[in-house]
Parts: sequence; structure tokens; C-alpha cells
Amino acid sequence: MSRESEADLPGGDALPGTLSEALRAELIAFRRDMHMHPELGNQEFRTTAAIKARLEKAGLKPRVLAVGTGLICDIGTLDETPLLGIRADIDALPIPDTKIGVPYRSTVPDRAHACGHDVHTTAVLGAGLVLADLDRQGLLPQPVRLIFQPAEEVLPGGAPDAIESGVLDGVGKIIGVHCDPKVDAGVIGLRPGPITSACDRLEVTLDGPGGHTARPHLTTDLVTAAAKVVTEVPALLARRVDARSGLAVTWGRIEAGHACNVIPQHAELSGTVRCLDLPGWRAAPDLVHAAIDEIATLHRAKSEINYIRGVPPVVNDPAVTELLRDAQTARRGSYAIEDTEQSLGGEDFSWYLEHVPGAMARLGVRTPGDTTRRDLHRGDFDADELAIDVGVELFTAAALLDGGRD
Repeated sequence: MSRESEADLPGGDALPGTLSEALRAELIAFRRDMHMHPELGNQEFRTTAAIKARLEKAGLKPRVLAVGTGLICDIGTLDETPLLGIRADIDALPIPDTKIGVPYRSTVPDRAHACGHDVHTTAVLGAGLVLADLDRQGLLPQPVRLIFQPAEEVLPGGAPDAIESGVLDGVGKIIGVHCDPKVDAGVIGLRPGPITSACDRLEVTLDGPGGHTARPHLTTDLVTAAAKVVTEVPALLARRVDARSGLAVTWGRIEAGHACNVIPQHAELSGTVRCLDLPGWRAAPDLVHAAIDEIATLHRAKSEINYIRGVPPVVNDPAVTELLRDAQTARRGSYAIEDTEQSLGGEDFSWYLEHVPGAMARLGVRTPGDTTRRDLHRGDFDADELAIDVGVELFTAAALLDGGRD
């Protein structure tokens, strides 16, 4: 398949499937309702029912996933042509919504759509409604599968369960977006190759006989052992893996002891393991285990390690990344695209890419001109709702352009 030059791409007016004002208003209302009623992973029953009802109203036949939340919906004639998968994640985070003066603030205590999944979901829903209308007009060149996935925020994510239930059956490639509060609304960020990092969780316990701080030489100085694990394991790993893999252990919790003159018998540490590439991620468990055991043994501490696999890095397929570039160019022009850096955050979209080629774009949600520093997973997170339009346009254009290629 040869890539068209930018000059050969049709302009936004040449591609069918633009948003009507009525649908735009409906989608904004849908997003705000979802934002007001956030649900945690595998508990998204209200959200699933709302998506299902709207798709059925459009004459489509969505199917709820076997886990009980999330759903898929096929649009177009299912023949020999592989489907284009368009994925959204539908769960929220267990944190309070701290926005002030916003009428669609979360109504559920300690629950918030602070990662933009409500925007992702609304964009995929809107794209589905537009594509269904095009299909009725005979203008949809290939079948599309909408994937509304639960539990993205729950390690190792809801994607493995969704894949097990068959969401990728017949899918030839898959696309998605993730909100980025550092990018202006109206713009997307693209990067071929790794765009997120792998993220695993690490829990370590250290044990020893305990004793008096006056006589550390007669026992296991467990606090020192724990401190050495914290400081020396990352340094040891830096000499045992290619630096370009970016393998990093960062500790978030350390707990040991209750009295200043008592050497404790038990210590606990927990943190995350992040990695920039797939080879490093696949080697990480054995490397981390060996490094911790080596340091613990040196200090006569008994170690127990619980290495919890999270997600591999999202590695964007170059050809699918170019499809997204072409789609955004066709709708909004090349000026509405910027290169993006690899994030150290994790995303379970990566599991789909273990099976089919695909790509994820950064979806700008910052109001142009806003200089406030914002980030994901914060209670004050919000999105400029222009991002919904951009997501719908991106997905619909990608379906139309991809279906017209060899």
C-alpha cells in the first residue's frame, strides 16, 4: 500500500461524515452525564447500559462482553474484509472530583473521570453513529468494530479479558486515542513506535530475627537491608540491562519498625517497574528478582517478592500511525498534528497490539491559550469538549481512508 502525499489527500469538505450540530450537542450531553456518574473498572453497568441504548436507538446491535460490562458493536457488512477496530475505555478512577463551579462534576463520592475516558468513550460513540449513517447511505468502504472496554485502570487492564472474549476476532487493525492535557484541543500528537512505557507493580517483604539496635552485628539489620534494596537495586539494574530500554524501579512505599531502639523483624517495600521497550519489559521480572535477592542475601535478610505484571508498552505500528496522520490531515490539516514524546505512563491498549497492528494518538484537551499546568489522574482534570469533535472526525476519517486503500 503506498501512502498518498499530503497534497493528494481530500480536504475536510471532501470527506463525508462530519458532525451535525444536533449530534454535537447530544454528544456533549452524553459526556457530561457520564462524567457525573463515574464507575470503577468492571463496575461500569450504568455506562454500558447508556452506550448500548444509544447504539440500539441508531439501529445497531451491540453485544455486552462476557465479563458483564463493556461491549462491542459492528457496523457495515461483515465479509472477507478485516474490520477496523476503534477502541474506547469506559472506567473511572477512585479519586474525588475536586473541580469547582462545574455543573457536570462527579456526583459519586471518591470517583472521577480524571483520565478522560468519558471523552474517549463519547468520541467512539459519536464516530459509530456517524459511520452507521454513512453505512446506510452505502458510503462506508469497510466494516468497523466499536470496542468499549472496561477496567483499563485495573492492572493488567481489561483488555486481556476483552481479547479472550473475542473482541479482536476478524479485526485487521485497531486505533484509539488518549487525552493529553499538554496538547491543545483541535490537535493530536502522533509517534510511531513506543508511545507509552510498560508498567508493572512490585511488592517486597524482608524478614529477619530482629534485635536491639545496640547489637546489630548479632542479628539482621533489617532497616539497613531495606534501605540497600531501595537504593542499590535500581543502580544494579542499570548495569544489567541496555540503558536504551529505560528499565527503572521507583519505590513508593517503605515500612519497617515501631521503636527507635528495636531492629524490626519485618519490612515492606512497594513500587513500580517501568520500561520503554518490549525486550526490556520481557526480561524485567527475572532481572528484578535476581537483583533484590542478591542485595537481601548480602545483608542476611530473607526476601519474598511479588512481581505483578501490568502492561507492556504501546508500540504504534508505523503504517497505522500514518493512517491517523492522513485522517487528521484530511479533516483539520497538517498543522493540527504534532510529534509527541514517549510517556512513562502505562496503557492496556498495548495488549491489543500483541495481536494486531494498531496505533494510539494523543488527543489534545487543553483549551488553547490556557497556561495552567494540568495532568491526568488529578481531581481537577477536565477537557475542552472540542476534543470530542476531533476524536469523532479522526475515527471517521480513518475508517473512510483505510477502506479506500489497497
